[in-house]
Amino acid sequence: MNDSIGIVKTEQAHFDTELRLESGRRLGPLTIAYECYGKLNVDRSNAILVAHAWTGDAHAAGRHHEDDRRPGWWDNMIGPGKVFDTRRYFVISSNVIGSCKGSTGPTSLNPATGRAYRLNFPVVMVRDMVRAQKLLIDHLQIDKLLAVVGGSMGAMQALEWGIHFPDHVRAIVPIAGTGRTSPMSIALNALARQAIYNDPLWKKGNYRPEHPPADGFALARAVGHISFLSDTSMHLKFARRFSRMDGMFDFFGRFEVERYLDYNGSSFVDRFDTNSFLYLAKALDLYDVAWRFDSLEEALSQLVCPSLWFAFSSDWLYPPSQTEEVVEELQRQKKPVDYQLIESDYGHDSFLVEPEKFIPHLKRFLDQL
Repeated sequence: MNDSIGIVKTEQAHFDTELRLESGRRLGPLTIAYECYGKLNVDRSNAILVAHAWTGDAHAAGRHHEDDRRPGWWDNMIGPGKVFDTRRYFVISSNVIGSCKGSTGPTSLNPATGRAYRLNFPVVMVRDMVRAQKLLIDHLQIDKLLAVVGGSMGAMQALEWGIHFPDHVRAIVPIAGTGRTSPMSIALNALARQAIYNDPLWKKGNYRPEHPPADGFALARAVGHISFLSDTSMHLKFARRFSRMDGMFDFFGRFEVERYLDYNGSSFVDRFDTNSFLYLAKALDLYDVAWRFDSLEEALSQLVCPSLWFAFSSDWLYPPSQTEEVVEELQRQKKPVDYQLIESDYGHDSFLVEPEKFIPHLKRFLDQL
């Protein structure tokens, strides 16, 4: 019976400590927002960490109140009878540092000044996010995770867990990820950044929260959102339909795809912080699993646990070739690795839009652990 897990609450764990970041700077004290679903078993061996994508949060399943219009971002995956069966697994979802969704980030108070960090917040890398997650897992008194699973930026987190905490995770499942961000992905983020920087309300990060650089931020989100889709999915959803609300020969008339991007960008401004968006984009750009190793080969040699990788045929943000680069090296090193290329028309967002296509592989993998 595939039921929702019902009403859930986001918790916060506070750490009166400083985390040494990859940049050499220190960040602390720290707050990590998280949600948990299901129950730990007696030997605390059934915990699965699900890691969110770029602008995700800790709210992965259930609803915060009865009137919630939308459940958590992976509600179709987490709950009784679902692939992450909460009658069997204890599922943890945490918000990454650098975000604005409850964990320490640019909107948090800087203890040195008593004001929001804004651009005084240090640059964080995905590896720093994972080290902060490790503090949470220790706080929950879990010695070893059954698995770390995540899509997009979550896939990067899963890989970092397997490499840097090999004694504390039994398996990883990176979905629609990459071993290192490509120049094309960096270029797209550069356009998004410039859209924000060019908005006069950005004020070098010192905007008032009630007056964010809405126009620039909406455009930045639209640039990013295009990379999540595919040519085929745009044809399926919009084709070349012209907006019914505009005249075709009105100079400012829009196609449906234009109107959709405007709506998506504008609505996003109301639920995410601009500086946090920029910091997380920087973390994505900087991502390279071989950072501080001599090579990709050396980095992947640290991965000892089984891994299951998913790529999607129409994903052009992190195309299958980028996943296959990592998988082929793991195979060369004779690591326990499985790879599934999923045929889907929905681009990078396939892992959210069509989970039914990879759920059987994921369920089988978890059952074997």
